[in-house]
Amino acid sequence: MDGKSSSNTAGKPLRCRAAIARKAGEPLVIEEVIVAPPNPREVRIKITCTSLCHSDITLWKLKDPPAIFPRILGHEAVGVVESVGEGVHEVVEGDTVIPTFVSDCGECRDCLSEKSNLCTKFPFSISPWMRDETSRFTDINGETLYHFVYVSSFSEYTVVDIAHVTKIDPAIPANRACLLSCGVSTGVGAAWRTAKVEAGATVVIFGLGAIGLAVAEGARLCGAKRIIGIDVNQDKCEIGKKFGVTDFVNSRNIGDKTVSEIIIEMTDGGADYCFECVGLTSLVHEAYASTRKGWGKTVVVGLDDPSSMLTLSTFELLYSGKSLMGSFFGGLKPKTDINILGKRYMDKELQLDEFVTHMRWSLRR
Repeated sequence: MDGKSSSNTAGKPLRCRAAIARKAGEPLVIEEVIVAPPNPREVRIKITCTSLCHSDITLWKLKDPPAIFPRILGHEAVGVVESVGEGVHEVVEGDTVIPTFVSDCGECRDCLSEKSNLCTKFPFSISPWMRDETSRFTDINGETLYHFVYVSSFSEYTVVDIAHVTKIDPAIPANRACLLSCGVSTGVGAAWRTAKVEAGATVVIFGLGAIGLAVAEGARLCGAKRIIGIDVNQDKCEIGKKFGVTDFVNSRNIGDKTVSEIIIEMTDGGADYCFECVGLTSLVHEAYASTRKGWGKTVVVGLDDPSSMLTLSTFELLYSGKSLMGSFFGGLKPKTDINILGKRYMDKELQLDEFVTHMRWSLRR
């Protein structure tokens, strides 16, 4: 079915409801919107479940660019293909799919390489548009509504470029599958694909939010022997145990010592891998200081203010033999790795249920 659908709504504008961010920091407004049919290489998706990521909150609060309003936020989701545009071969009407903010064109040098998940053909940006710099959303008065990282899942229907769409096993519950479109995949992938944590390793995680807990889960699946979680919330000690955390440090209760001094003592010289999952430059420094000389690897997963700068001694970098690297979407290639994680969940290896703490009813009547 190349660019054709049997749906009664295929090829026609579709009216549905969406949660619109009209002003920075103000409550989202549920309104009726018009969703245009997909252009060539695009897919219109009926969203069946969406979850809230901290990035949505960050852009909702932000008043300056790349913030822009009115906008339909949301990027952690799963849905069903309602119709497809011309040139779409990968999915057909009725397929269960996950839209992702990371593209996977399958054609460029990076997508064809095992070393990168950063598509050159469709690079990431916090753009308010589709790839052709137009919108598929308008409100009932005809005003343009802006997209969010090529997904915009806070709508009953959305339109996504096929490079951002991954077909998945429909047997995976929707309220679990949506977690694979951002947070859980990012954390698990950071340990699995980016750091390549090996069995028996010692791992330290700065920040046990959803991303940090997902890193712990990834490290557990990789066979890490010791997983040390660091957080200011003591409750995370028990929560972390569900995901394989073996030791916990409350950074508010360490006296005059730095976190890195504590970690070096606990690990007899430093951890094999450290993950910064909060988004603070100061913690990147502490994570780097906490890794072992010779082979320690620090992975930055959290996002700080884009203007924040790191300051490292070039001598220390040279002499210590440590590595410092970033991890975007956990280094995962969406169209292959998401399905690997989905299978591991269905095989009862990967934990997803434990990440769900709250559920809300759908927008649908």
